[in-house]
Amino acid sequence: MDINTKIVREFCEKLFFAYGFSEDESKIITDVLLLADLYGIESHGIHRLVRYHDEITSGQVAVKAKTGIVHETAISATMEANKAMGQLVGVEAMKLAVKKAQTSGCGMVTVRNSNHYGIAAYYTELAAAEDLIGISMTNTEAICVPTFGSQAMTGTNALALAMPAEPFVFSYDASTTVVPRGKLEVYRKNGQPLPDLWALDANGKPCSDAAMVIDNIINKAGGGIAPLGGIGTLHGGHKGYGLSVIVDLFSAVASGGLTSNFVNRQPAHTGICHYFMAIDYGIFGEKTSIKNNMSKFLQELRDSKKAEGHNRIYTHGEMESELKSRRENTTIPVSEKTLEEMQKIAGELNVTPLTLPLL
Repeated sequence: MDINTKIVREFCEKLFFAYGFSEDESKIITDVLLLADLYGIESHGIHRLVRYHDEITSGQVAVKAKTGIVHETAISATMEANKAMGQLVGVEAMKLAVKKAQTSGCGMVTVRNSNHYGIAAYYTELAAAEDLIGISMTNTEAICVPTFGSQAMTGTNALALAMPAEPFVFSYDASTTVVPRGKLEVYRKNGQPLPDLWALDANGKPCSDAAMVIDNIINKAGGGIAPLGGIGTLHGGHKGYGLSVIVDLFSAVASGGLTSNFVNRQPAHTGICHYFMAIDYGIFGEKTSIKNNMSKFLQELRDSKKAEGHNRIYTHGEMESELKSRRENTTIPVSEKTLEEMQKIAGELNVTPLTLPLL
């Protein structure tokens, strides 16, 4: 069903405020969460509310956590998140990276002991809004099976980059797995089989049972999701596997935090790590000229010859931007199962539940 976006936003803000976050913090968390739905990324939107509820109420997320800088230079910092909500840490860290970039040309912040921070593009686009290139990476609980393996060792390990351009910001955001775990959760929620070669069972064989794969991931029983490129090497799965290791390098290894294979191994501690980078591309030359070059290149991609049966080529971030412009003042789709979860959480927090109709 479709629900009025404004109603969903106000409802989510009330939920996070009920957990003990301040009004400003609740708005930030909700803003990151809803951007995913506005962009059409259901796996990282309000579908995640039930996961956040479990993590907050179990103590994995510390509502009143205070972050700290444990190492810092003119262009870099390592941040201790102390189990803070990932969205709050992410905004704080990227703003610090932006400040350093505006002063020194480049700013990098790596974070340890955080939590799930939503879509990586939210943070890279914060940098792009300041006329900077933004980069962000995050590790997660191990869900990705290395090429030729049968045990999940790396995470979804998203990698994102945003660069100012006209008429659309170039905004790339993708997991280094074929799909993120949230996509499997959506398939499980809808009772649908997984597409071929997305996931593996405990023996490292292809598996289309979303519930089985998720249960195996949760119980550390083996199997998981294939790296970007799929199972084996034929379609480049080994390349996705390598990218997932690179994300762990920048987010976990550099920060002194937990690599994916140790994330979420403790009941009250996820240990997720992030990386943020902002670059003032003016360090390479005249900024207007560089931005114009990027805009020109992206337009050339859009204008290039189309495949039979297709009349448009998109650049990264273009489709999402157009969808957001349609949805933010109208409605977003919400599955009946997600709505049921939202109403249950509201009841547990003594928040007024959503009242039908919701248009």
